[in-house]
Amino acid sequence: MSGPSGVRVRFCPSPTGTPHVGLIRTALFNWAYARHTGGKLVFRIEDTDSARDSEESYAQILEALRWLGLDWDEGIDVGGPHEPYRQSRRRPLYDDVVRRLREAGHLYESFSTAEEIAARHEAAGRSAALGYDGFDRDLTPEQVAAFREQGREPTLRLRVPQDRDYSFDDLVRGRIEFKAGSFPDPVLVRANGEPLYTLVNPVDDALMGITHVLRGEDLLSSTARQIALYEALIDVGVARAVPRFGHLPYVMGEGSKKLSKRDPESNLFHHRDRGFVPEGLLNYLALLGWGIAEDRDVFGVEEMVAAFDVADVNASPARFDPAKAEAINAAHLRLLAPEDFRERLVPYLQAGAVLPAQPTAEQLARLAAAAPLVQERMTLLGQAPGMLGFLFAPDEELVLEQDALSALRPEAADVLDAALAALEPLAGWTTPAVEAALRAAVVEGLGVKPKFAFAPVRTAVTGRRVSPPLFESMEILGRDSSLARLRRLRATLG
Repeated sequence: MSGPSGVRVRFCPSPTGTPHVGLIRTALFNWAYARHTGGKLVFRIEDTDSARDSEESYAQILEALRWLGLDWDEGIDVGGPHEPYRQSRRRPLYDDVVRRLREAGHLYESFSTAEEIAARHEAAGRSAALGYDGFDRDLTPEQVAAFREQGREPTLRLRVPQDRDYSFDDLVRGRIEFKAGSFPDPVLVRANGEPLYTLVNPVDDALMGITHVLRGEDLLSSTARQIALYEALIDVGVARAVPRFGHLPYVMGEGSKKLSKRDPESNLFHHRDRGFVPEGLLNYLALLGWGIAEDRDVFGVEEMVAAFDVADVNASPARFDPAKAEAINAAHLRLLAPEDFRERLVPYLQAGAVLPAQPTAEQLARLAAAAPLVQERMTLLGQAPGMLGFLFAPDEELVLEQDALSALRPEAADVLDAALAALEPLAGWTTPAVEAALRAAVVEGLGVKPKFAFAPVRTAVTGRRVSPPLFESMEILGRDSSLARLRRLRATLG
């Protein structure tokens, strides 16, 4: 059931789109709290909205958690004592809870339409924004019969006690209070008998023994009505206690607006496709509302687990900063073992058509030699095709980028002539030998400033203005290809 600490948290997304970074941040904080406390993480799917839910989104949520390495102790694909873990398959459980709540008087039939509620508010000089006015709480049997004769089917509302305040100690925000009568009796069951999220979410938490509910700030306003429902569930023996609540801060985008699903930065897979590694993205998501130390931004998940306490989460909104996210990712790329870094480059080089689906031994050896040249320079693995593609392109097919050609100075042809004259007779094709020969021929021989001396050679060999270290690249590329590329650009210049 629960771990040594007794803590049980849950992650319960609705499968209604591509995983959002805010959603995954919520999963991360729940996971870290469970691991830090020695508790349990329950993963269930809230899929009762058939109009919006999709199996594709369900599969993407699983894919996202597995890619990031966020595991769970009970729930989807793992099983546990509270099967099933998809709401769409738990209807008999909800129907039984509804029956018990009705028999105990915690639910009542409500026949009022939205138009009738608004009309009553208007007649009394009140704002229709107040919502449901409690009209049906004390209907007589005769009134109920009359409504039924009209063919009306009632919703079921929770009978919230009107004579008391609701308060709780939010794990993130401290004491929160809702005054008596500050929220209307919520609908828990539709007129067609279908239970709503307002019922099934707390019922599942109660049946699964959830002790701590860590969720988004947007759900804070619903907490009082959930506490009222929990007290009813305790009364009928469904729940043992009201869980502790902690409301996590919004994730903001540009302009201090909540990060929208339409914003590319919100899409978790957008970041994966650009070349974030799980370690880097998890590190940055953790910083959206939490920190390991004021003077330290880079840390691993093991360090996060050791330090994480939901009480340390900041209540203020957190802004998603793409530049900082990339800087954090770059730090994690540099921390990877060379072999690990090299292996992670392969899928991105394949996606960029630099490497085939089955790279040859020669291609892999060339990659092994080149990877250390870019590990300190990359921020995203998606930069690999641009940085390393020249090493795998046929000499005659290397694309000479226009900005590199446009930046060449008038002496470029002379530099290439001097470079060819110095390199063609070179005995050993090593980085020190290539560098020494080029410096002697171009910097000393032609008197070209070192700042400009090797730009034509770089453009010829790599096709780009910016590349991995030039002399090391030429050693990896080899004598024949390097010279062929120098001759090709020289011929292009005329």
